[in-house]
Amino acid sequence: MSWKTLDDLDLKDKVVLVRVDINVPVEAGVVTDATRIEKIVPTISDILARGGKPVLIAHFGRPKGVVVPEMSLRVTLPALEAALGRKVGFAEDCIGAPAKKAVAAMEPGDVLLLENTRFHAGEEKNDPAMAAGLAALGQVYVNDAFSAAHRAHASTEAIARLMPAAAGRLMAAELKALDAALGAPERPVVAVVGGAKVSTKLDLLGNLVAKVDHLVIGGGMANTFLVAQGIEVGRSLAEHEMAETARAILAKAEAAGCTIHLPVDVVVAREFAAGAAHQLVAADACPSDAMILDAGPATVAAIAEVFAACRTLIWNGPLGAFEIAPFDAATNAAAASAAELTRAGRLVSVAGGGDTVAALNKAGVADDFSYISTAGGAFLEWMEGKTLPGVAALEA
Repeated sequence: MSWKTLDDLDLKDKVVLVRVDINVPVEAGVVTDATRIEKIVPTISDILARGGKPVLIAHFGRPKGVVVPEMSLRVTLPALEAALGRKVGFAEDCIGAPAKKAVAAMEPGDVLLLENTRFHAGEEKNDPAMAAGLAALGQVYVNDAFSAAHRAHASTEAIARLMPAAAGRLMAAELKALDAALGAPERPVVAVVGGAKVSTKLDLLGNLVAKVDHLVIGGGMANTFLVAQGIEVGRSLAEHEMAETARAILAKAEAAGCTIHLPVDVVVAREFAAGAAHQLVAADACPSDAMILDAGPATVAAIAEVFAACRTLIWNGPLGAFEIAPFDAATNAAAASAAELTRAGRLVSVAGGGDTVAALNKAGVADDFSYISTAGGAFLEWMEGKTLPGVAALEA
């Protein structure tokens, strides 16, 4: 990878424009989860320690190019100040006179947050004039927002081509972890892909079968693959119209030497509700009036054996309806197995995507994985083998 990091830049007395992702959940005017804010602290602290003046560029919500007061980044200031342990200034706009005035007033040790970039239509259009307006505020650009790197926006792509640019600490850690998992991984490699629909992950499956040694398919997606093999799945969530596509993926995997692992036993129920009456049956024995809601213990044992035989794991999506017990059992048990192997130094484990992070947190093992990506769309597009504009711009 040919992108620069903070270590490659002279930051002393420089205004450093830092693209961050602080698009955090807010309720009643208060940030309810500051995880994304906490993750940018190392980059900002490093810039300050090296004599730079960090100016934070970010989006918030989807205001569609107009000013929406409820989507002002001002709401994040208390959480930012708590995380950084210092006051954070605020500019009423991200370009133009208000931004220039706020930057000019900065003293050494100051941190400044600019208003929501998406209040300008030029942001999502990757408008060169918008990027130039941002670039005019500083001397150096640092992108620390991997989760926004799949968007070719003015603050992620165009600006990086206008000034010295580098990856921040969070971005660099993310790219290093991802390269270790798919770029130049230790083999054998296993990927776990779960979720509801095959149709939403076609690119992902097509890319993975050509790159990994084992592919574990779970969730509603697994039901579609069972249907493709002529197995009845009762009232289970399945895309019957995707059966031919599933068979094509199975054929591609076989040709590439990738072993696909599907459930051999399943947990079924007549209703999707916490504590619902349920039973364990073979994968090909789902009653016609029941739904498959989780993988069974034999399936989990087989997955654990695959994990133990591999050196690298990439995980995206749960194995069952993990939101409610008892249909979280397979995801919890498989995650615990991966975590144990990671702790023992036998497995490099990288996971990402919203449901995945929630599932691993619920299982209590997120801290034991080698790397957990908080990026949703960017992580998926990276797994699909797509070029991420925000990363490509740094490489250029």
